[in-house]
Amino acid sequence: MIGLAARLLRHRPGTVLATLIALAAGVMVMTGTGALVESGLRYQPKPQLYGSADLVVAKRDITFTGKEFGGDTYTTTTRLPAPGTMPASLVNQLRQVPGVAKVVADPAIKDKAKPSRVEVIAITEENGADRAAVKAAVEKLAAVESAKAYGGDDKGTVERPDLAAARDLLIQVGAAFGGYVVMLIVFVVAGTVGLSIRGRRRELALLRATGATPWQLRRMLMGEAAILGAIGSLIGIPTGLLASRWMGDQLISKGFVPADFPMAMGVLAAPAAALLIVALAVVAALLAARRISAIRPAEALADAAVEPTRSGKVRLGFGLAALVGALSSSAFAVMGGGQAALGGAISMLYLLVLAVALLAPWINGTAARLLSPVLSAVWGNSGYLATRNLATNARGMATVLTALVLSVGFGGSVWFLQDNLERQTVQQVQAGTLAQYAVVSPKGLPDDAAERLSKIPGVEAATGVRRTSVIVKVFQDAEVVPAQAMDLTSALKTTDLQLKEGELTPGTVAVSQVRADSQNWKLGDTIDIWLADGTPKQLKITAIYSRGLGFGDFVLDRATLGQAPDEVLIRTSGSKPTTLAQLPGATLIPVSELTVQTAKDLAISAWLNKLLIGVMIGYAALAAANTMVMAALARRREVAVLRLTGVTTRQVKRMVNAEQAALLGVALVIGGAIAAVTLTTIVRAVTGGALPYVPALGWTAVLGGATLLAMTTTILPIALLLRKPALAQTGSRE
Repeated sequence: MIGLAARLLRHRPGTVLATLIALAAGVMVMTGTGALVESGLRYQPKPQLYGSADLVVAKRDITFTGKEFGGDTYTTTTRLPAPGTMPASLVNQLRQVPGVAKVVADPAIKDKAKPSRVEVIAITEENGADRAAVKAAVEKLAAVESAKAYGGDDKGTVERPDLAAARDLLIQVGAAFGGYVVMLIVFVVAGTVGLSIRGRRRELALLRATGATPWQLRRMLMGEAAILGAIGSLIGIPTGLLASRWMGDQLISKGFVPADFPMAMGVLAAPAAALLIVALAVVAALLAARRISAIRPAEALADAAVEPTRSGKVRLGFGLAALVGALSSSAFAVMGGGQAALGGAISMLYLLVLAVALLAPWINGTAARLLSPVLSAVWGNSGYLATRNLATNARGMATVLTALVLSVGFGGSVWFLQDNLERQTVQQVQAGTLAQYAVVSPKGLPDDAAERLSKIPGVEAATGVRRTSVIVKVFQDAEVVPAQAMDLTSALKTTDLQLKEGELTPGTVAVSQVRADSQNWKLGDTIDIWLADGTPKQLKITAIYSRGLGFGDFVLDRATLGQAPDEVLIRTSGSKPTTLAQLPGATLIPVSELTVQTAKDLAISAWLNKLLIGVMIGYAALAAANTMVMAALARRREVAVLRLTGVTTRQVKRMVNAEQAALLGVALVIGGAIAAVTLTTIVRAVTGGALPYVPALGWTAVLGGATLLAMTTTILPIALLLRKPALAQTGSRE
């Protein structure tokens, strides 16, 4: 049957081409994202500075343990945003470990702000020492300070934390995005292959009626799918590798990855993508072939004459289950915050699309009944034909509806999320900055810079600000959250955090309203957080504010952080300070320059998300176009029969227009609702805003693009069919 499958492919160029496009594009995207993950997994920085040391003790991550709801213990590890430090006394303790010959604290990276603490300790063992015993003893002492002992190539991650962070970024981005892409490709491949097989019901029924066994038909269809998957892989892998190389160059040029980070060539990602796409195609073919291959030979041709009107109860059950799962994810997104809320909202988006895909036959049937008066009134007899066709072919049109909803849902939600984050952040910074000027220095500012600047004539207030991050536990995970450390005694004179409750008090912490709501924190609570270097802090919440995007989810007292400011905000009585003699080398700039730089930084950080989202939307749109072209070409016999029974070419065109208008209207309503719910949920959870911002041009592009896509990919193929003789089309395979 495999040989027969290969021969039959030659007689269906249109369907084969459409399926190949979907499979090749899927392989390309998976290869590109897989190469990112492979780059992170395969890279291990080689130690240079600590190459001669046997062990290196450092604090580069933090581990949390706790109890799950079921009583099981969980462990989660998070990389520290800044290198942690250890007390210098640990050096002497390590020297007492049996088998240790030499212990050195690297003076080049000693903590200059608390001199009694060090960042890295290198250990050399005695000749013949029991390496396992030495490492166990060192790890025991290091664990007391929440540090770890690194040996072998792992020492390179201590020496180059930037490379280790880049490695983690590639793995996280590639894995997270790759997971969503795989789910999207499952939708597309299953729909494309299934639609292709449904369009061949008569051919398959004829084979069944002439003695082919169910397993022979399934083997043939699975063989066809495997062949197409293999050919699609040969097309998609080279383009995917080129795309991954381009993406690697872009990541380096925009500062996400160091210039000396080696990007993998996809040696593992390419075959993995090929195997996955072939497996998806084969499974989709097997599932689509079950019904036509299982019926008895005598009933095969009669059964294939019409599209099945009833869908299974199993499909209905799974569809309702997906809908319930989407509601659960929405609740999680609303209650959570940050990445947890974002993950919950994206899960809700996929589950809603999955629910539509499964429930599409019932949606199409209901829509046909509800829209019947409208279609008949606008398109007359052609509208009546469109209504009857939609009702009869509700199951066959399910893939078309799903493709349209997928495009509108993705295009109208995740893309606009970045616009909302950038807009809200810049607006909050602009509205919340009361100072007119900022003092910065490329060499760094002294700890008392604000105090010195406050003595300049005309300066009403000076506030030292240090941008940082803190780590907070979220459910059973840990999240790195942006924060600012400020001189709280003068902060409200130079910034307006838009306090909702309480007041800024030295030695405490202020929390954004969104973070407080997501963590269920109240004014007066004492919370556990960890500074960027892993230092644990228990701080009392004395204020809750609204402008969390502009100023971070946490505002700390700079004394709590214990580090010099990055900048000093200055509020004057109106005149610009004429001298900065107190701070040689410092520069006075308008705060508007800081806002412009913030917008640039946001645009760079959003570039990666928009690139990945753009790939998803592009693939969804390609899938929609592909699906609708296939669905239109599969109607050649139906169109031919209508023409032979007296329906004019103009009436056929009007019927198709009416059908597409109905499908497009339903898809826009459902897809728009999914996009609105998803975007509103994310924006509310992340920014606290009640309504999302959507530019008029953006909605025009989504709605107009979906309309153009739906009409051109159906009307043009139908017009092509109408130019051919009707009698010849009744016996054509393509």
